[in-house]
Amino acid sequence: MAQTGLKEFDLNVFAPNGLRRGRTTGSCATAAVKAALYLLLYGERRTQVNVTLPNGSHFLTVPVQNLYWLDSKTVRVEVFKDGGDDPDNTHGATIFAEVQRNNEGKIRFFAGDGVGTATQPGLRVAVGEPAINPTPRNMMRLAVAELDGTENQGFDLTIGCVNGEAIAKKTFNPRLGIVGGISILGTSGIVEPLSLASWIASIEVYVRVALGDKETQIALLPGKIGRVYAKEILGLPVQQSVQIANFLGDALEFLQQALAEQQRDLEVFWLLGHPGKLAKVLDGVWDTHSSKSDMAMSVVARVAAERGFNSRLVQELAQANTVEAAIERLNSEPDSQALWLDIEQRIAALVHTRVPAVKRVEVRLFNLQGESLRAD
Repeated sequence: MAQTGLKEFDLNVFAPNGLRRGRTTGSCATAAVKAALYLLLYGERRTQVNVTLPNGSHFLTVPVQNLYWLDSKTVRVEVFKDGGDDPDNTHGATIFAEVQRNNEGKIRFFAGDGVGTATQPGLRVAVGEPAINPTPRNMMRLAVAELDGTENQGFDLTIGCVNGEAIAKKTFNPRLGIVGGISILGTSGIVEPLSLASWIASIEVYVRVALGDKETQIALLPGKIGRVYAKEILGLPVQQSVQIANFLGDALEFLQQALAEQQRDLEVFWLLGHPGKLAKVLDGVWDTHSSKSDMAMSVVARVAAERGFNSRLVQELAQANTVEAAIERLNSEPDSQALWLDIEQRIAALVHTRVPAVKRVEVRLFNLQGESLRAD
């Protein structure tokens, strides 16, 4: 049965990269809930169901793996998690829902076997809640609304994953304070194969966990460089230092959004890393991957020229093979630390425009050995 006014999202149509798309754990859980409701409310055994996607314009047809009564009041449905060609830890897992009526007049979510529970602040769900993110919850609420003919009838939705606790050990859930199993995730309902979406989404989670509900400072690091500084000089716990790879712009957006949602400011935000990545900001680059931007030697050379360094040195910096080579060339220059300090401050000023909820932005640049490029 097609959803009225919606178009089917066809998973048989390959993604632009030629790979197969898949279903998120959120879509699988929603399909399990919907199939359970068909049996619970209408006595219908569905071999597949249509799940309305968050975009509001498409639905996804999801096969049902197993469906049966647990007891006289509860239906259990199992759905195979097919992540397409994306290398996801939950690919091949069995997501299940156990659904029964309640007398509360509302929908309640519970963590079944293999789905985790949040134990730390800063996640999309409150401490003590099952690790079922807001978008999948909304998808399940909509599934109930599509099938339930009454306004006041409530349902208990218990969502689980077969062997989910073992699967979760391969994910970042233990570090994030999610215990007991996997998270039910997905913002679009569709897994884009080998895309960077899941990587970027994980950064958002880490930023929120780093903020917690009262932390006054956090650090973002494009890589491991600066990690020792964050731990030993700044005294930041590992949880408050987030590795963001090349996704500086996304990370800043997540930071500002989280602070806005919490209606608070952050005292100090530290950005720690190598100028080969971070100096690109001065060229307006917020995705620092080499495929998206030029190398940063020209930026260093430009600032050196503006600071009055001699033209020969400026040319050497611009023509250096790498930024690290430019760093080494500047080591013998008496004004090198002032140059790096200037670059840090310029980066900080630009970054600050992206995160107005932060009171102070501090940037520290390091060479490949993790040594600060200016005297602290």
